Amino acid sequence: MTTFDEVKNALAAAHRHEWARVLAATVRVAGDIDLAQECAQDAYVSALQTWRRDGIPRNPAAWLTTTARRKVLDAHRRAAALRARIPLLIEPGGSSSNGNSPGSGSAETQLTEMDDIPDDRLRLVFTCCHPALAREAQVALTLRLVCGLSTDQIAHAFLVSEPTMAARVTRAKKKIAGARIPYRVPEPHELPERLDAVLTAVHLVFTAGHTASTGDTLVRPDLVDRAIELCTVLVELMPDEREVRGLLALMLLTDARRMTRVDGAGHLVLLEDQDRSCWDHGAIERGRVMVLDGLHGGRPGRFVIQAAIAAVHAEAPSFADTDWEQIVDLYDLLLATWPSPVVALNRVVAVGFRSGPEAGLLALDRLESEAGKALATYHYLPATRADLLRRLGRDQAAAISYRRAMELTQNAVERAFLEDRLASVSTR
Repeated sequence: MTTFDEVKNALAAAHRHEWARVLAATVRVAGDIDLAQECAQDAYVSALQTWRRDGIPRNPAAWLTTTARRKVLDAHRRAAALRARIPLLIEPGGSSSNGNSPGSGSAETQLTEMDDIPDDRLRLVFTCCHPALAREAQVALTLRLVCGLSTDQIAHAFLVSEPTMAARVTRAKKKIAGARIPYRVPEPHELPERLDAVLTAVHLVFTAGHTASTGDTLVRPDLVDRAIELCTVLVELMPDEREVRGLLALMLLTDARRMTRVDGAGHLVLLEDQDRSCWDHGAIERGRVMVLDGLHGGRPGRFVIQAAIAAVHAEAPSFADTDWEQIVDLYDLLLATWPSPVVALNRVVAVGFRSGPEAGLLALDRLESEAGKALATYHYLPATRADLLRRLGRDQAAAISYRRAMELTQNAVERAFLEDRLASVSTR
């Protein structure tokens, strides 16, 4: 019999890497996100006992998907039997035209529908990002369903409380069910109104994996790879959309540094200390070509501009040779295109390297007065202040900011780095 720890580890890996595939495939049968989510979760629970008895299957994702779909079919049969035995006081209205309600056809029939769509997960993303939903709800629902992130993790990404985020996700799922929002990739003429929300969602998936908000590791490769895969499919669907290619370029250029962001002991390594010879130069070249394409043909969008910033970093032969003037100019362009306090904070960092830490502190003071509470729980704000103060030799003030950043940091790798920096300014 397989041990409990072996099954637990296999299920944890299957949840990290395969949750989106299992859920997306199950939604196709269920026609209802809540039912699909419940059956997918039940499949993982069933695996605890079955895998211990029979062993871990060769393809865990296929086992989980098949089990979840069978549970959906069982639920549909029970519901059909109940309707046959207990006459409804009010007959439901005609079946929806989208073909996703259980009454619109058998689940077995739904299994074969829309097989020409390249990725079930992409279909789920487009469902989450339907224009009938508020923008914040679109992205939050994508992170919950496609990434399997907890409500607390999503709330941390949005800088809001957990109850607020839980309410958003619940309302969004009810809206999808009530409005009978179809589970499909839109027609070509529908894509433009969905595109920005989908790109935002995919980018947040990448961001959640590039630097995990919680946990003991800095990177969640499963989320990073998932975002790149989804964006690659989007490029195939819309090869002429500059922003789609810009997002893919941004992710490739940023992820090219993955192997150098922590050392052999798992400690955080800053950009200035990374071994650039170990970066993925093939990914950098792919991203650089896409950036050059995106900068031609009119004013670039926010993802193309961010990719251009990443390209400047990637092309610099050393940290000392980084063109900070160009990076600040690109951040100015990005802020004009996409005003955001997080972007403004990144610009402060660039100003601190271009013009010195004193200029960076002045820019940071202005940002804090303008942003108000928007960055109050964002740990990179006190971490940035602490670093600027450290570079100026103002160690006592830096220590206060490092402690504040540590209070707000939930990632163990980042917390350990901040602890080391606090120790260095406390003993200097």
